[in-house]
Amino acid sequence: MMAKNKEPRPPSYAVSVVGLSGTEKDKGNCGVGKSCLCNRFVRSKADEYYPEHTSVLSTIDFGGRVVNNDHFLYWGDVTQSGEDGIECRIHVIEQTEFIDDQTFLPHRSTNLQPYIKRAAASKLQSAEKLMYICTDQLGLEQDFEQKQMPEGKLNIDGFLLCIDVSQGCNRKFDDQLKFVNNLYIQLSKSKKPIIIAATKCDECVDHYLREVQAFASNKKNLVVVETSARFNVNVETCFTALVQMMDKTRGKPKIIPYLDAYKTQRQLVVTATDKFEKLVQTVRDYHATWKTVSNKLKNHHDYEEYINLEGTKKAKNTFSKHIEQLKQEHIRKRKEEYINALPRALNTLLSNLDEIELLSWSEALKVMEKRPDFQSYFVVLEKIPWDETDHIDKVNDRRIPFDLLSTLEAEKVYQNHVQHLISEKRRVEMKEKFKKTLEKIQFISPGQPWEEVICFVVEDEAFKYITDADSKEVYGRHQREIVEKAKEEFQEMLFEHSELFYDLDLNATPSTDKMSEIHAVLSEEPRYKALQKLAPDRESLLLKHIGFVYHPTKETCLSGQNCMDIKVEELLANSLLQLDHGRSNLYHDSANIDKINLFILGKDGLAQELANEIRTQSTDDEYALDGKIYELDLRPVDAKSPYLLTQLWTSAFKPHGCFCVFNSIESLTFIGECIAKIRAEASQIRRDKYMANLSFTLILANQRDSVSKNLPILRHQGQQLANKLQCPFVDVPAGTYPRKFNEAQIKQALRGVLEAVKHNFDVVSPVPTIKDLSEADLRIVMCAMCGDPFSVDLILSPFLDSHSCSAAQAGQNNSLMLDKIIGEKRRRIQITILSYHSSIGVRKDELVHGYILVYSAKRKASMGMLRAFLSEVQDTIPVQLVAVTDSQADFFENEAIKELMTEGEHIATEITAKFTALYSLSQYHRQTEVFTLFFSDVLEKKNMIESSYMSDSTRESTHTSEDVFPRSPRGGSLDYNYPDSEDDAEGPPPYSPIGDDVRLLPAPSDRSKYRLDLEGNEYPVHSTPINCHDHERNHKVPPPIKPKPLVPRTNVKKLDPNLLKTIEAGIGKNPRKQPSRVTAAPPEDTDPSDNYAEPIDTIYKHKGFADDIYAVPEDSQNRIIKVQNSIVINTQGEEENGFSDRVSKSHGERRPSKYKYKSKTLFSKAKSYYRRTHSDASDDEAFTTSKTKWKGRHRGSEEDPLLSPVETWKGGIDNPAITSDQELDDKKMKKKPHKVKEDKKPKKKTKTFNPPIRRNWESNYFGMPLQDLVTPEKPIPLFVEKCVQFIEDTGLCTEGLYRVSGNKTDQDNIQKQFDQDHNISLESMGVTVNAVAGALKAFFADLPDPLVPYSLHQELLETSRLVSNIRPTL
Repeated sequence: MMAKNKEPRPPSYAVSVVGLSGTEKDKGNCGVGKSCLCNRFVRSKADEYYPEHTSVLSTIDFGGRVVNNDHFLYWGDVTQSGEDGIECRIHVIEQTEFIDDQTFLPHRSTNLQPYIKRAAASKLQSAEKLMYICTDQLGLEQDFEQKQMPEGKLNIDGFLLCIDVSQGCNRKFDDQLKFVNNLYIQLSKSKKPIIIAATKCDECVDHYLREVQAFASNKKNLVVVETSARFNVNVETCFTALVQMMDKTRGKPKIIPYLDAYKTQRQLVVTATDKFEKLVQTVRDYHATWKTVSNKLKNHHDYEEYINLEGTKKAKNTFSKHIEQLKQEHIRKRKEEYINALPRALNTLLSNLDEIELLSWSEALKVMEKRPDFQSYFVVLEKIPWDETDHIDKVNDRRIPFDLLSTLEAEKVYQNHVQHLISEKRRVEMKEKFKKTLEKIQFISPGQPWEEVICFVVEDEAFKYITDADSKEVYGRHQREIVEKAKEEFQEMLFEHSELFYDLDLNATPSTDKMSEIHAVLSEEPRYKALQKLAPDRESLLLKHIGFVYHPTKETCLSGQNCMDIKVEELLANSLLQLDHGRSNLYHDSANIDKINLFILGKDGLAQELANEIRTQSTDDEYALDGKIYELDLRPVDAKSPYLLTQLWTSAFKPHGCFCVFNSIESLTFIGECIAKIRAEASQIRRDKYMANLSFTLILANQRDSVSKNLPILRHQGQQLANKLQCPFVDVPAGTYPRKFNEAQIKQALRGVLEAVKHNFDVVSPVPTIKDLSEADLRIVMCAMCGDPFSVDLILSPFLDSHSCSAAQAGQNNSLMLDKIIGEKRRRIQITILSYHSSIGVRKDELVHGYILVYSAKRKASMGMLRAFLSEVQDTIPVQLVAVTDSQADFFENEAIKELMTEGEHIATEITAKFTALYSLSQYHRQTEVFTLFFSDVLEKKNMIESSYMSDSTRESTHTSEDVFPRSPRGGSLDYNYPDSEDDAEGPPPYSPIGDDVRLLPAPSDRSKYRLDLEGNEYPVHSTPINCHDHERNHKVPPPIKPKPLVPRTNVKKLDPNLLKTIEAGIGKNPRKQPSRVTAAPPEDTDPSDNYAEPIDTIYKHKGFADDIYAVPEDSQNRIIKVQNSIVINTQGEEENGFSDRVSKSHGERRPSKYKYKSKTLFSKAKSYYRRTHSDASDDEAFTTSKTKWKGRHRGSEEDPLLSPVETWKGGIDNPAITSDQELDDKKMKKKPHKVKEDKKPKKKTKTFNPPIRRNWESNYFGMPLQDLVTPEKPIPLFVEKCVQFIEDTGLCTEGLYRVSGNKTDQDNIQKQFDQDHNISLESMGVTVNAVAGALKAFFADLPDPLVPYSLHQELLETSRLVSNIRPTL
């Protein structure tokens, strides 16, 4: 049972592989492929296949266990499964002949038979013979697998006869075939199956193969199998076929042709190769090694299959190629990155076309190496080339290897860069040219679409050159510019028309009528029409502007960060802090000074003489003064010293004062120039405030020979210079002295220096003085417009550069304090600097003693804002107008500046205000003396201003008797005295800001009334904040009184202004007589505005009136409100507003009005707006209607007369100071209806039309009757012919030919040139067609009688009625 169930062993066969063998002479240089065939069959894996097997062995190797002294090799066994699934084992024996490497003869073995007989042996025996693997195994058997031949013997079952069909090496195929034939004869004797294996068919010679096949065909059952051990083709097939022949149970062997087998094998290899390559492609890091990758892939089926077919070596080569590709790809990408980054580097380092246009690439490289940014873009490597260094792995280093620039690619990039610069330059030029073309096209308006413009630029050269995107971009930029410019000009226009907006009540909203009025006025402006296609934006800008007018703050200011309030706060915060800090450092511990550092300035050796005199009176440089000894350090400086200014301050010498000594006009002039230079430099640099605070003392030297007749002149000139410089003057004492300098002079000068040092210490001392530093004598508001083209530093420099300037109270970020000598006393002046929009609330609600109104002479809007603000200021408050421009030359070189400066001076003259100019290029006008006269005027009118303010508060507070203006605790005067004050007056500057031929400043007669004290010094007094008050309104001057209660205005009745004019004329003729109270009827043809040339501020009181009664308007019950003992009469003894000093003293003050009723310029400007919005009626009719309609009604808001324009012109002048009694009013009411009834018809008959004169030059052509300009031969005026011809030739296609206004200046120039030469060519003038059309319209407008005469109007009207009557019948 056991034997039956035991599995049978697989059959075993022994195959002997035989073929041509022997010496090189017999077989040639190489064998026939027996060993390779055996190797491929037994060990089919590519790694185990060895293509080289030698038969030349040493004796030792021949005797080794592998060869074992035999001429055959045991290759081992192979287990093979047949098609039927039955396995069999095949033992492979190779019969060969080993050659001795010494004798090159066959080795001697135990079998001495020749190869043919030995190879045909069917039984082989060799004890302990080992399996052969490769030639390297010989002698190193222990390093290879050791497998013995089974039992040391084998019985051969079949023979595999190998015939080499390739081109043999030194071997003839016929010889091989003869040898094979003999061998076959011997093999056939064994009766064993034989198969012929045609080897090396991959190198097959066709006729060799055919001969072999012919040889086999002649033999019985002899099969030929075409094989190739190299490519493993049909190797297994030949052994399998032999086994089938040996095993009779198996079928007939199936032989596959070589080509078919080769294709099958190659397809298998290709498939495996593709799979392996895909497997290798998964490796993306070129730093990967074969060892690492093979360990990861060794268990992968595709990897193993490829290794078996192609071997590890090929797999490694494939992997190496892949890695090399990855590396090259990485290098290629890095190189591409470098090349792509090169243009950016070139754009930075070689951006100047003019510099590199003619340079070669090598020359450009040298230029680049010298650039400071070279290292930021390039790196110079120590080793080259760059792609063989580790720089390729530094992915974060984007710098380009410098050796890469030597490649052709880099040079090509450079050439492209140069060409790009050239083309870009051309492109930019063309874009700019196209931009200029667009700028020349006048009809392009803001908001106009590109599609409407493109047809006009199609033929333009620049437009053709640039791309569509560029053209649209240029047009978009042009549109943005013109839109932005149009919006800026529109905003500027709104500011120029400030009178339209700043009469609005800040607590109300604009009415529909007011908005219509605004649009009616602005619609006449070209800047309004310019935004016609952007109407929503225009309306938004207008509403935004109105919103700002209602709610003006620095946060909502339309100028943004250029808001005057923001700039002032920033400047004051920095300047005043530095100013106080500099003073505290300079005068620290000055109270206990024991050493005095002095400069002595003089000419012609005077400084050294004074220094010697002081040293003579000293003991070891110590001087005794008033019981105390001081150490003196004297530094005389002569006129010839080149280091005048640089010697004023060193780390070791800080002067406390400077003695300026003179004895002639020349030396005095020298001193004045030196001091001016020192102060000018201090004003410019503002870093050493000690220069501005340095005390100067003028010392007059005695004439040594005798009392010179020039001494009084020198004394007078020295005193004048001291007054101007605000410094002490030490005169020559009375008597005769033999020396130039007297001891009394020296002591007086030293006392002055000590007093100045002590005063400067008191300024920065935190200890309060006896004076309440929080209280100011005068409150001045300086107004400037936001966005004006001058720096805030310029308008504040007159204050900040003064050594008497200090900070205001805490919380008042826009104020500063000045200590100035006005008259005989020192005054504290609070200057608050605000924008005009922030000053509105101050003007209405707070006590202000004076306004400094600043405007730019370069900007009409600045003047418009000034007019709007000034119009609502009470005329009792002094005003200083300040025009700002660059230099005096602007007045003569720029007509616009001249016009604005002249207008400012004209307004100042009309309202009796001060006018001056500040020049940004001048240093003198930055001194505080610019405003000295104005401060004096404010001080003189202070009591009147405060009384008027109190009276307004009393009139408005009709329901309370509370005192709203508390008196000063010092007995009604805000003046204060300093002990021992001397020479504290400032001399006025030489007012000549424009020129001698143009008077833009107060006349000498105006300045003569200011008496200046020429004695004393001006020292600053520090303002220490004591009391801080909270106010609801920002940027306000805190008032020392309660705010005025808001109550309705009482009804104000007015007298006829002509009556007042008559009264004034009577007073002027007989001032001692009582004024007559008879009313005078105003003439019918009198223009109400004529009364504003000489404004009437007050009227005489009857003797029966008490001096302590102030007459105010009647209340709602027609009662006169009287305030007892509340008015302080101005007793300064000066004429004001045309009234004598005697009258001003003896009569009560008038009720304050507004400056717009005192200035014809301001009044006419506001009046012009009214006329433009009511153009359907004449001025006379409008005023007549307004007086008739509103007579006797309650007056509207006094602050906002333009909101109710009809009320504004009631009675000609809306002046609250003009009052009348009830009796006179009743008489006027009775007379007026009769007068209107009588004069109404005659007016209508005699009324003639006088066209407005628009020209400002005399013309003998324009404005002449039409009949004077034509003849029977030429019935058409020549000017009309020229204009019409020009229009027909050039402008018939122009949009809005007569509707769009042309340039006003061009229109005037056309008419002026025609006046001079009737043959002028309009084409040569280069004017637009709209300007010519405007000039043509102006020609007809200037005709005294229109083209359709007035005489025909009535007939035309009657004709029109006839036509209207006939039309229905038709």
